[in-house]
Amino acid sequence: MLMAGGIFISSGAGDDISARAKALHFKSIVVDTHDDTTQRLIWEKGFDLGTRHADGNIDIPRMKEGGLGAIFFSIWLPGTVTGPEAVKRALDQIDAVREQVRRHPKELALCTTAEEVRRARAQGKIAALMGVEGGHMIASDLGVLRMYAALGVRYMTLTHSVNDEWADSSTDKAAHNGLTDFGKDVVREMNRLGVMVDISHVADKTFYDSLAVSEAPMIASHSSCRAICDAPRNMTDEMIKALATKGGVIQINYHIGFLSQEYREAEQKYGKSEEGKADAAGLKAKCGENEACQIVAGDQLAHRLMTDGKLPKVGWEKIVEHIDHAVKLVGAEHVGLGSDFDGANMPLGMEDCSKLPKITEALLQKGYSEADVQKILGGNTLRVMEQVEETSRRLGGER
Repeated sequence: MLMAGGIFISSGAGDDISARAKALHFKSIVVDTHDDTTQRLIWEKGFDLGTRHADGNIDIPRMKEGGLGAIFFSIWLPGTVTGPEAVKRALDQIDAVREQVRRHPKELALCTTAEEVRRARAQGKIAALMGVEGGHMIASDLGVLRMYAALGVRYMTLTHSVNDEWADSSTDKAAHNGLTDFGKDVVREMNRLGVMVDISHVADKTFYDSLAVSEAPMIASHSSCRAICDAPRNMTDEMIKALATKGGVIQINYHIGFLSQEYREAEQKYGKSEEGKADAAGLKAKCGENEACQIVAGDQLAHRLMTDGKLPKVGWEKIVEHIDHAVKLVGAEHVGLGSDFDGANMPLGMEDCSKLPKITEALLQKGYSEADVQKILGGNTLRVMEQVEETSRRLGGER
């Protein structure tokens, strides 16, 4: 066993990782800005982060093996759930995350600032943070936003996959021409509260409106590069450059349908086939409305289809391709990691968070400096958190 920053790790973490990459990875604070493991806390009775699981992507044993030092648990529910019900379900998820921290005080620490993340690291703990995925969960009420912030939420994605009452989504028909006046007020209040503005999922116009309003750097907590994979959820080169110009960070998403254009097109075609329709019906019959089941079973299905040759194989190296593309556009200071673990279909070789050292190894092999690798692994996200915190203090936020 090795020990880095107080965290015990397996000397065999990752696959074929050099001693140099291993040492760098485990002395870095690796920050993942988007994980949907919260769904398992809600939907799977008795699910415990402290137990190693044979499925899914995240638990404490595998986080330790992969050197994951800080994780943003996503507070998510479909955009079709609105009003008081959305608020209640969001609060249930916030409570579930906080309860896991309470149950595992030796391994986890609830954090809301960059300083607290570093302190948790020094204590040998994994920093647990939260981000709300979808502005519909504030029910068009700034008071609800303030409540979430008080409970520890440190970013909010302005939309999910459908428009909300005040912002357009990238995967819905435009209804607001970006942000409404109230939507701009939401961004301003997030700045005051020290809550990062997350533009993953939003329409391009919503992105540019948010960029114009926000006084603090923004993040794209789980987005990839549209130049490589033409998904509307991904960011264009121009958007990545604009985000970086104001100090922001794009955290690369690992979902195979956002990494590979070949896979994306083949998956769409397969989904329309009789076999694809049968697979979808089988998932529905197995999982019903259970979001956690849908995610885990869907990931398993995608891997089977790739292994059987029915869909193109997508390897973990595509993650590095997207990282490298963004770095060449804006520099290593504006790129990070936002896996979408437990919320998407992972590429082959990145089946769970224990595989994260592969990314460090690949970046070093590409000639990245150790300092730049550390920025990508988590330093950039911590820097944005600090700048957002400073903006909050300047605007009279309650800190």
